[in-house]
Formats: sequence, C-alpha cells, structure tokens
Amino acid sequence: MAKRIDKVQEFLNKKNIDALLLKSKTMKKWMSTMLGSGCKVLITKNKGYLILDGRYITEAKETEFDLEIILHNPHTTGRNYLAAVEKILKDENCQTLGVEADEVLINEYKQMQELGVDIYLLDDDIMNLRIVKDAEEIEAMKKTIALTDGIYAKVLNHIKVGMSEFEISALVQYYAIATGAQQMSFDTVVSSGERTALPHGRPSGRCVKAHEPIMIDFGIQYENYQSDMTRVCFIGEPKEEYKKIYDLVLKAQLAGLAAIKAGAKASDCDKAARDVIEAAGYGEYFDHGLGHGIGVTDNGEGPILNSKSSTVLKDGMMMSCEPGVYIPGLGGIRIEDDVLIVDGKGVPLNKTTKDYIILEEK
Repeated sequence: MAKRIDKVQEFLNKKNIDALLLKSKTMKKWMSTMLGSGCKVLITKNKGYLILDGRYITEAKETEFDLEIILHNPHTTGRNYLAAVEKILKDENCQTLGVEADEVLINEYKQMQELGVDIYLLDDDIMNLRIVKDAEEIEAMKKTIALTDGIYAKVLNHIKVGMSEFEISALVQYYAIATGAQQMSFDTVVSSGERTALPHGRPSGRCVKAHEPIMIDFGIQYENYQSDMTRVCFIGEPKEEYKKIYDLVLKAQLAGLAAIKAGAKASDCDKAARDVIEAAGYGEYFDHGLGHGIGVTDNGEGPILNSKSSTVLKDGMMMSCEPGVYIPGLGGIRIEDDVLIVDGKGVPLNKTTKDYIILEEK
C-alpha cells in the first residue's frame, strides 16, 4: 500500500539523517498509507514502519503490506508512540531523527530530546519532497481537474437571478460529492456583486443579480489529490466596469502562464502578471501572490509563486496561476488555472473557458 518509501530514503541519504518521523495527514496521504491520528510513519535508511495503536490494527493488516506494522499499546508501556520509535532507533543504531516541525508540540519535542538521538526540525525540506510530481501523481491530478471542470459546468446550469450565494455553494458541494469527490479541497468561495472584492469571500445570503460578477473558487479531492479553480460568470451582459477589470485580469493571467516554465524563478512569474496589472493602474488591488503549489494538499504545497519566492521551477511541478483585482465597493475578478510544467512549459490543465461566461437571464 505505502508508496514513495525509496524517495524518502533518498532524502535521508542526501540530508545525512538516519530516520524520518511523519505524523501529518498530508505526508501519510502522499505515501498512500493510513491517515488516522493514531498512525505514525517512521522511515529509516533500511526500512519503513507504521506505528499504531489497537484501533487501527485490523485495517492495517488488511491494507498495509509495504511498511512493517508496529502495534503500540500505551496502556501497557505507560508511554506514547515514542516508546516504539525509541526501540526502532536503537535497533537500527540511528543517531539522528528528522521530524515535521509544524507537527510537533512543545511537550512532545521535549520527549523526543530524551530518545538519545539528535533531532532535526524540518519544514520546507518536507514540502520539497512533494514538489515534483511523478507520473502517477500527475495522472491522478489530471483526473481531479477534469472532474472539477465538469462540476462547474453542472453548477452553471442552475445559476439564476435571485439565487443566494449559499445555494450556489450547496450546488458545488452536491455535484462534487455526486461526481465522486472524497471531499472539498477547502471551504468553497462564492461571492457576487460588490462582495467579489473579498478575495476569499465565503458564501452569504446575498442573492445574485443580473449584470454583476459571480465568483466561484473551489477544488475537490479525488484519489487523494486536489484541484483549485476560479472562474467568474455573469447573468446577462456584464457592466462595462466589470468587463474592464475582467479583460485586465485575463491579460495578466496569460502573462503569468507564459512566464511559468522550467528554469524560471517563481518570483519572476509573479512579476510578469503583476506588471500587467500595475501598468494599468490597479496594482494596489492585487494584494496576494500569483499562485501556490497543488498536490495532496492545497495548503503548504510548493512551489509558492510570489514576489519573495526564490524557487526555480522544474518539470513536474504543479501550481495555480490566479491573479486578481479586487476593488472595494465595486467588486473583483480572479481567474485561476492549475498549471503543470511539461517539457519545460507551463500547461494549464483546466478546460473551462476563460472567455466571458454569460448566462441567460431567467
């Protein structure tokens, strides 16, 4: 069941660390092993272990054949899972242990310091383990993104004047689950009219009107991989002030896409899109980065595309490209694609049109 053990072991050899302890759902998902909070993964240079308590043992025996299953009983030992970790580290003569920095509580860290090994707190290094996708991951993400396009198309068929943002959000959720999604990638953004000036505006009871923007930003999780797409539609012909912003954001998005390529610095991609918006006099209204990595999570995945990022892009990296302009009191536009670098070039995988989406007034 578990995957990418060899990739983790390559990482250990490169960093000269003897073992790596993984607790996060994100990393367990990436390794395709059990996700329960009582399940911990320990990878050494020689072997992989799944440390768990009795709640998970039956499922583990039925599904996990690539990691050695270690049953830990805190009621017997009087200690938490670190008792099992300590034994494995001693048996394999490990001198160093890497851990996910953002997964370790202070009290837990103190206990780790008593294991008799040097502890390395890792953050970006762990994220970078996932930053280049393999062929299996890319195929899973292509499926996820194709489903996302289909869900959006189904939702569009129901949007009409007088419908609340809550109702539209419910439709997104319904069609996502009906299509086979495991869950949503994040809380769906649905906003309309002047509320589209809120980049992450959660749905409200506001009812949509004709000729104004309706922004939907959502993603799904399918086969453990996530998507993230934003499109803006209109009921009836959009007002001229919205057209002006839409055209500008689309121009910026296309500039950002053109800049995404192997060998490019992530900050330069951000700059390519930002320069377009600033040249038009709207720079102050684009107040977030151009994009972020996408994979088993939509939060904390590399590469990050913003003005400070020094990451150099490579083939196999997957990221969003999502410039936006948000004007308080008027509204905003954001256009977002999921982009994969293939043969040196950034390729948007979403098929949903970026031309004006104008729905019939009903």
